Amino acid sequence: MITSSQSLPVFLECLLVSSFTIGVILLLKKFFKKHLTAQTHYNLWFLLLLALPLPLIPLQFMPFADSLPFWNSNSSLHSQSAPSAEIPLRQKNWMEDITVSVARYDLTFLNNALFYIWISGVAILTVFTLIAMLKISKVKKHTNSLRNNRLLTLFEHCKHKLKITGCIIVGESSLVKTPMTFGLFKTYVVLPRHFDQWISEKDIEYIFLHELTHYKNKDFAVNYLMMILQILYWFNPLVWLAFRRMRLDREIACDAAVLNSLDEQAYMDYGNSIIHFAHKASRAVTVDLANHLNGSKKQIKTRIEKIAYFKPESKRLRWKSAAILLFAGIFIAGQAPFISVMARENSSYNFKDENIIYEDLGNYFAGFDGSFVLYDKDADQYLIHNKNQSTLRVSPNSTYKIYSALLGLESGTITDENSSAKWNGLKYPIDSWNGDQDLTSAIRNSVTWYFQSLDKQVQPGRIQTFLDRIRYGNRDLSGGIEEYWLESSLKISPVEQVQLLKNFYVNQFGFKEKNIQTVKDSIKLERNEGAILSGKTGTGTVNGKNINGWFIGYVESGQDTYFFATNIQNENNSNGSKAAEITLSILKQKGIY
Repeated sequence: MITSSQSLPVFLECLLVSSFTIGVILLLKKFFKKHLTAQTHYNLWFLLLLALPLPLIPLQFMPFADSLPFWNSNSSLHSQSAPSAEIPLRQKNWMEDITVSVARYDLTFLNNALFYIWISGVAILTVFTLIAMLKISKVKKHTNSLRNNRLLTLFEHCKHKLKITGCIIVGESSLVKTPMTFGLFKTYVVLPRHFDQWISEKDIEYIFLHELTHYKNKDFAVNYLMMILQILYWFNPLVWLAFRRMRLDREIACDAAVLNSLDEQAYMDYGNSIIHFAHKASRAVTVDLANHLNGSKKQIKTRIEKIAYFKPESKRLRWKSAAILLFAGIFIAGQAPFISVMARENSSYNFKDENIIYEDLGNYFAGFDGSFVLYDKDADQYLIHNKNQSTLRVSPNSTYKIYSALLGLESGTITDENSSAKWNGLKYPIDSWNGDQDLTSAIRNSVTWYFQSLDKQVQPGRIQTFLDRIRYGNRDLSGGIEEYWLESSLKISPVEQVQLLKNFYVNQFGFKEKNIQTVKDSIKLERNEGAILSGKTGTGTVNGKNINGWFIGYVESGQDTYFFATNIQNENNSNGSKAAEITLSILKQKGIY
């Protein structure tokens, strides 16, 4: 389901996908105009019907979520970091978290405005659709079945000619001015009252063949699908234009199908039948859920021209049409991986494991959207609070410093013996930052400039290789070397945090054991009755508001090791300290720590 916070990216994806697809289809129709059958001209629009739902499909159902890693859709525009000490640091109390505020353009108003405008449009069109359905219902009630046995026999003859065996109600109504066909489950072919008195039996046969061809092609179901997509894409005028062209191409394809079943001498009579109705009937009241024989004057003119120049379609033309349609399908389907990757910013991790217990721990998360993930190493079992939130990728903030430290050691930028970095002289509002640092002090005081300095020495290419190697969340560095982990492009879910900690703990990636131990030592927090708690807090602060709080780590009890990740989010007071407080309460309740 689309939320207001997702409105802008989803709106842009919808606009891009729909416009690109329509453009490709129109170009193909123009350049291969003489190499396509009438049916293929119509069938090309089905590629649009397939493409339009793609941006609206939840990412977990998209098979390309992790493809094309070079692509990113970070909606954070230009940003600047501004360190600040929201909470004074007291080094003896690791739960007192230090925040780093980053500046971002606030898109909340734009997101909300787009969402409510879109919803309003959807609601208005839904009302018009319901009115159209009521009109159809009214036509049904005022339709009298045909009693003319000769016409009923003709109708059955046409069904037999088109090899149709289904039950179809044929009748006449004073509410319609032109033949129309509708009905998803029960199909009606309705003609104007006393139509047999002012058109010939041959005209009636052509009308029956035309309407029954719509039935045979399941065009009623397509009408409903088009209506739903038009409601969702009401904001794009190209979609309105495309659907109008699609309906015209459908009528032309239907005409061609009928003409293919007739002798060449009957082509003119068939065209005259359509002209006859166009002359007799004003355009029916708009009921897009039904197929009408007539249309606008321009559409009727186009159809008559097509009928006048109609030639039976050759096998060669059909083969060429099929090849072009296949090519177009492959080309347009190529959007899917890009759409999937474009949606990555709000993406979720696709987590599948058989040993999961879901437990409602909501009483610990009052006032927060959040998740708690616990992994019992010996039991090989997960305990998860809030399934959806546990796989939602968000910025790691200072929890990333665990892996930044490991990368610094692995790259040789720092060593266990010499990890010192000279203070650059810039005055930070956090006193503990204003001085030379080593790895231990930088982790303990969460000194952001220290790890930014490490990244600059390591360089992006090597960082990317490192993130790919440990499979860190979405591995997206596009936010810039100073801020990619600070409420920017890099995202990771609580489940991934736990999996990564577990792999880090057992050194699954084959790093130097000495480096792993150095990082482990740097994140040790406290001991309680023989159990050792290690971990790192993290706080995401945007424009001075704490919106994202983390606490990740593990408990070594001697008999077992438990890995955990807690993430909390709300508009202002989410921070690492609160996440740590929640975590400790749960661990205590579980008898783990």
